Amino acid sequence: MSAVRAPAAKAVTADGPARDCPHCLRLVEFRHANRREFPGWHNAPVPSFGDIAAPLLIIGLAPGLKGANRSGRPFTGDYAGDLLYATLLKLGLAEGRYVAGRDNDVWPGDELRLVGARITNAVRCVPPANKPLPAEITGCRPFLAAELAAMKNLRCVLALGRVAHDAALAAIGVKRAAHPFGHGTAHKLPGGLMLADSYHCSRYNTNTGVLTPAMFERAVAAAKRLSAT
Repeated sequence: MSAVRAPAAKAVTADGPARDCPHCLRLVEFRHANRREFPGWHNAPVPSFGDIAAPLLIIGLAPGLKGANRSGRPFTGDYAGDLLYATLLKLGLAEGRYVAGRDNDVWPGDELRLVGARITNAVRCVPPANKPLPAEITGCRPFLAAELAAMKNLRCVLALGRVAHDAALAAIGVKRAAHPFGHGTAHKLPGGLMLADSYHCSRYNTNTGVLTPAMFERAVAAAKRLSAT
């Protein structure tokens, strides 16, 4: 028996998986373990953040255990979020104040809001060791496809990392070979949608110099321009 069960068509909406989504058995078991260990955390599929009418969709990999899995908001509470939200605020894609809340057992919340952008993940549930299996990425694809279809004003997708890039192409129904991932590259997809790429803003990538804040800012700024055309 497969460890991932396809979600029923009626369960797939732009809102994402239900709180107790049963489809990826390994992720379900990890979710239950986290609920026992960290009862005050979100510990559920993490919903997208931002307006469904936005022209820009930013796609990450999956929630971090002590980040979005705790806070319930993409990239919130981990080090990747520090760079992402600082960049969005600098470029006018967000307003307010970002609170990571890493010193608290439960995320304290903030008044941050996105402007012309929306953020989601290729996989909505936190995976063990922050590494979703290929079957889990495929299993969550219908939710990403539904979200893309529901974003009627969408002009550009910014993929943070190769997994997000491949997930976006698969959700849209475009072959990967025709659009290889590359940091700072942009791909014109059928229908005029643009797909922009950046290395993931993970702590590993920034600590090793694979991605610098300046590199990331240029990639996000390019996606912003593409979403405005």
